[in-house]
Amino acid sequence: MSLPPLPRQPHDVPWPTQEWPQGELPAGHDGARFDPLLETAFGSDAVGETHALAIVRGGRLIFERYGAGFGPEQTYPSWSKAKSITHALVGLAVGDGRIDIRNPADVPEWQTPGDPRAAVTLDHLLRMSSGLAWLEDYLPDRGSDVIAMLFDDGKDDVAAYAARSAAAYPPGSFFYYSSGTTNLVSRALARTLDAFGPDFEAFMRERLFEPLGMASPVPKFDAAGTFIGSSFCFATARDFARFGLLYLRDGVWGDRRLLPEGWADYARTPTFQQPDSEAGGPYGAHWWLDIAGPGSFSAIGYDGQFTVCIPDLDMVIVRHGATPLEKKDALKAWVGEVADSFRR
Repeated sequence: MSLPPLPRQPHDVPWPTQEWPQGELPAGHDGARFDPLLETAFGSDAVGETHALAIVRGGRLIFERYGAGFGPEQTYPSWSKAKSITHALVGLAVGDGRIDIRNPADVPEWQTPGDPRAAVTLDHLLRMSSGLAWLEDYLPDRGSDVIAMLFDDGKDDVAAYAARSAAAYPPGSFFYYSSGTTNLVSRALARTLDAFGPDFEAFMRERLFEPLGMASPVPKFDAAGTFIGSSFCFATARDFARFGLLYLRDGVWGDRRLLPEGWADYARTPTFQQPDSEAGGPYGAHWWLDIAGPGSFSAIGYDGQFTVCIPDLDMVIVRHGATPLEKKDALKAWVGEVADSFRR
């Protein structure tokens, strides 16, 4: 399929490695639509609490607002936005020639002869198409695998917990969003790099965060030293915007290509979903698709955390807050309306 082109950094706009270049809302911007959306976010509970909103266009920070008690220096939870960071980390190893995502995933627990899970590739895991049995549910009274993995008997070794999941469907035949698969990816990458805990964090900082000028991230690790790439990397809204800009710029930052050519396109290429999928929207590879119009792609986390890349507007929208599950659809619609307010 044809993907919309990713915009380049304007030649007269410095990269925000040190500080964000400032801009203004564009002339002709539809304030009659935008201002009520701000009131919805910060003056009502229609989409839950909004703690931070940052909008980047053309590489410049054109709008920024914080809720009472919050500010630009505060770090915010990623929740599942960390999955997209994990995607970037795998991309670094792919660019180094150390990983082929179409090879079977490095999961020691699946190496018994005849185990059907041995056919699961990193691509299957990144596309949430492993076929593993899993319950991704944040209601604790429903036998949730993700809650057990993150907070109960799986919390000390999240990948080992996920690796116990049985094969329910042939790999590639069934889409199901699963935090367990991301932690299998995270551990497989750590095994490839022979880097766990502090060594893996050093890799994250040296190869991803520091080149972007992301000074705030706080990634979390389990007792086994695996980055909990499904869920836990705190950062400021401005740093999440830097990460989004990296993908909007096709993995290029300044005069360097950080992610291999085509890696951002891989993230935003749709994954097959069975007709009765309850995914909640189209999905690529560890990025959600089309929430802010066709061609947009987003890192989205529980409780209303968003980093949205919008190629046709050359825009990144970052929103953090506390949005209950019953209002998540209203929040998604709100994000789309914010983007549309910049379309003429």
